[in-house]
Amino acid sequence: MAKRNDLVNSLKDLSEVDLNARIKEDEMRLKKLRFAHAISPLESPVTIRLLRKDIARLKTALTKKKM
Repeated sequence: MAKRNDLVNSLKDLSEVDLNARIKEDEMRLKKLRFAHAISPLESPVTIRLLRKDIARLKTALTKKKM
């Protein structure tokens, strides 16, 4: 849980450009994980869920920056 709080706190310091870059990077990672999981099951499929939640946090922080 502390790791997630660190992520949220570190998002405050990022600019909109950095947030967009991080979102695109994480979306590509998610796509690769889903593809790998479709071919053969991952050891920990929870990583897909956690990555999705991180992307949502990034998008929320980006929306707050824009306002």
